[in-house]
Amino acid sequence: MFHAFDEIDLGALARMPLEDLDRLPFGVVGLDSEKLVVVYNATEAGMAGLARDSVIGLPFFDAVAQCMNNFMVAQRFEDEAELDEIVPYVLTLRMRPTRVRLRLLATPDAPLQYILIER
Repeated sequence: MFHAFDEIDLGALARMPLEDLDRLPFGVVGLDSEKLVVVYNATEAGMAGLARDSVIGLPFFDAVAQCMNNFMVAQRFEDEAELDEIVPYVLTLRMRPTRVRLRLLATPDAPLQYILIER
Protein backbone atom coordinates (compact mmCIF):
# COMPACT_ATOMS: atom_id res chain seq x y z
CA MET A 1 0.00 0.00 0.00
CA PHE A 2 1.55 3.27 -1.16
CA HIS A 3 1.20 6.42 0.92
CA ALA A 4 2.16 9.76 -0.60
CA PHE A 5 3.70 12.50 1.53
CA ASP A 6 0.94 14.98 0.70
CA GLU A 7 -1.96 12.51 0.90
CA ILE A 8 -1.43 10.34 4.00
CA ASP A 9 -3.58 11.42 6.92
CA LEU A 10 -2.96 11.48 10.64
CA GLY A 11 -5.31 8.56 11.27
CA ALA A 12 -3.44 6.33 8.81
CA LEU A 13 -0.12 7.23 10.43
CA ALA A 14 -1.48 6.47 13.91
CA ARG A 15 -2.74 3.03 12.82
CA MET A 16 0.36 2.06 10.83
CA PRO A 17 2.68 -0.53 12.39
CA LEU A 18 6.32 0.51 12.75
CA GLU A 19 7.39 -1.86 9.97
CA ASP A 20 5.13 -0.01 7.52
CA LEU A 21 6.22 3.41 8.80
CA ASP A 22 9.82 2.31 8.21
CA ARG A 23 9.02 1.57 4.54
CA LEU A 24 7.65 5.05 3.81
CA PRO A 25 9.90 7.09 1.46
CA PHE A 26 9.84 10.11 3.79
CA GLY A 27 10.74 10.78 7.40
CA VAL A 28 8.08 10.38 10.08
CA VAL A 29 8.46 11.82 13.58
CA GLY A 30 5.64 11.36 16.09
CA LEU A 31 5.54 13.57 19.17
CA ASP A 32 3.50 13.23 22.34
CA SER A 33 1.84 16.15 24.14
CA GLU A 34 5.15 17.05 25.82
CA LYS A 35 6.90 17.10 22.39
CA LEU A 36 8.91 13.99 23.24
CA VAL A 37 9.79 11.69 20.34
CA VAL A 38 7.58 8.59 20.36
CA VAL A 39 7.85 7.58 16.67
CA TYR A 40 11.00 7.92 14.54
CA ASN A 41 10.93 5.88 11.37
CA ALA A 42 13.91 4.21 9.69
CA THR A 43 13.80 6.60 6.73
CA GLU A 44 14.28 9.62 8.99
CA ALA A 45 16.91 7.82 11.08
CA GLY A 46 18.91 7.06 7.93
CA MET A 47 18.59 10.50 6.38
CA ALA A 48 19.29 12.38 9.62
CA GLY A 49 22.07 10.02 10.68
CA LEU A 50 20.50 9.52 14.10
CA ALA A 51 19.70 6.07 15.44
CA ARG A 52 16.08 5.61 16.48
CA ASP A 53 17.12 4.41 19.95
CA SER A 54 19.13 7.60 20.50
CA VAL A 55 16.14 9.93 19.95
CA ILE A 56 13.10 8.08 21.35
CA GLY A 57 11.99 9.83 24.53
CA LEU A 58 13.99 13.01 23.90
CA PRO A 59 12.42 16.48 23.60
CA PHE A 60 12.35 16.88 19.81
CA PHE A 61 12.68 20.65 19.50
CA ASP A 62 15.28 21.00 22.28
CA ALA A 63 17.51 17.94 21.79
CA VAL A 64 16.93 16.43 18.34
CA ALA A 65 15.94 19.14 15.86
CA GLN A 66 16.81 22.48 17.41
CA CYS A 67 16.70 24.05 13.93
CA MET A 68 12.90 23.51 13.99
CA ASN A 69 12.46 25.18 17.38
CA ASN A 70 10.99 28.37 15.92
CA PHE A 71 7.76 30.06 14.88
CA MET A 72 7.57 28.12 11.60
CA VAL A 73 7.45 24.67 13.18
CA ALA A 74 7.48 24.24 16.98
CA GLN A 75 5.32 27.27 17.70
CA ARG A 76 2.69 26.10 15.22
CA PHE A 77 2.09 23.01 17.38
CA GLU A 78 1.62 25.30 20.40
CA ASP A 79 -0.67 27.78 18.66
CA GLU A 80 -2.81 25.56 16.43
CA ALA A 81 -4.76 22.57 17.75
CA GLU A 82 -5.64 21.48 14.20
CA LEU A 83 -2.79 21.30 11.69
CA ASP A 84 -2.32 19.85 8.23
CA GLU A 85 0.18 22.13 6.61
CA ILE A 86 3.06 21.67 4.16
CA VAL A 87 5.94 24.04 4.82
CA PRO A 88 9.00 24.51 2.59
CA TYR A 89 11.98 24.46 4.93
CA VAL A 90 15.77 24.28 5.10
CA LEU A 91 17.35 21.89 7.59
CA THR A 92 20.66 23.17 8.93
CA LEU A 93 21.53 21.21 12.08
CA ARG A 94 24.37 18.66 11.79
CA MET A 95 24.33 18.90 7.98
CA ARG A 96 24.88 21.10 4.99
CA PRO A 97 21.72 23.22 4.47
CA THR A 98 19.16 20.87 2.93
CA ARG A 99 15.90 21.96 1.32
CA VAL A 100 12.96 19.84 2.43
CA ARG A 101 9.20 19.95 2.69
CA LEU A 102 7.74 19.49 6.15
CA ARG A 103 4.18 18.37 6.74
CA LEU A 104 2.82 19.31 10.15
CA LEU A 105 -0.09 17.16 11.34
CA ALA A 106 -2.07 17.56 14.55
CA THR A 107 -5.62 17.28 15.77
CA PRO A 108 -6.92 17.68 19.33
CA ASP A 109 -8.25 14.11 19.59
CA ALA A 110 -5.07 12.37 18.38
CA PRO A 111 -2.51 11.28 20.99
CA LEU A 112 0.45 12.14 18.73
CA GLN A 113 1.39 15.03 16.49
CA TYR A 114 3.47 14.28 13.41
CA ILE A 115 6.17 15.94 11.39
CA LEU A 116 6.75 14.38 7.99
CA ILE A 117 10.02 15.25 6.24
CA GLU A 118 10.38 14.91 2.47
CA ARG A 119 13.90 15.40 1.16
